[in-house]
Amino acid sequence: MNSKAATLFALLSTMILWGLSFIGIKIALQSFSPIIYMFLRFSLATLILFFILMMRGFPVLDKATHCKLFLTGLFEPGLYYYFETLGLTRTSASKASIILATVPIMVMILARIFLQEPIHKRSLFAIVMSVSGICVLILGQSNMAELHTSIIGDMLILGAALSAALYMVCARSLGSQLSSLVITSYQMFYGTLLFLPLFIYKYPTHSWGTVTSESFAALIFLVLFCSVAAYFLYNYALTQISASRAAVFLNGVPLVTAISAALVLGERLTSLQISGGLMILTAVFIANLPLNGHSRVKSG
Repeated sequence: MNSKAATLFALLSTMILWGLSFIGIKIALQSFSPIIYMFLRFSLATLILFFILMMRGFPVLDKATHCKLFLTGLFEPGLYYYFETLGLTRTSASKASIILATVPIMVMILARIFLQEPIHKRSLFAIVMSVSGICVLILGQSNMAELHTSIIGDMLILGAALSAALYMVCARSLGSQLSSLVITSYQMFYGTLLFLPLFIYKYPTHSWGTVTSESFAALIFLVLFCSVAAYFLYNYALTQISASRAAVFLNGVPLVTAISAALVLGERLTSLQISGGLMILTAVFIANLPLNGHSRVKSG
């Protein structure tokens, strides 16, 4: 498989896994509190990744690189999951999805400022189309009452979107010097440290005896596939293509979530939602057509 095909595979796999993760999270939260769930998910992912690094040999990293890796983990999973979890308790999932659809736009702007990545007209068009598709997908739901929300929750979700965009820019800047395995491992490690104090506080009061086998299986799925595999694949993609082009794929996540919810949870898709999904897929295709004179940064 050549690098172009590998990058496309990585992005599509990430889109599917993160789309499925919402079902996994919903099942996991039936037995785990948000803080317990977040710490277990990312601490277990860190242990797996560090074991792989130990077998291959830990890299020698200078202080500046550790600072960049810390920032990557701080933004995601750290701040992103803090803001997202708190925001979803104060606003609807529908509005949260629309706000998170602004991530590619934020990435495009931040990548232009910090990485000097050019903004191509076609990429801008694809981002606008994908955001429009997200809006159609969400607004096409039959129950519109969920769109009632609070400004505090909206601001928290906006904070999550900004955190995700900053993570992508940080990971992209590291991609020229480090492998995706190293980036993902330290990203998970530093992100987990942020959840540790609250985990220690919540641990004694958690009802461990009520954890169901379904919730435990969902947690393992989230650890192995949605954390270890998905972040590794996405970080690999960020070493190959621009952050703004890679970010467009994230707008396919709600589409995967909607389809999987229909198949697994029995939720029905409306014709308007299907139209929005087609807009998203078209945008992803347009954004990843080859650009004349476009060069990739090779994996470190």
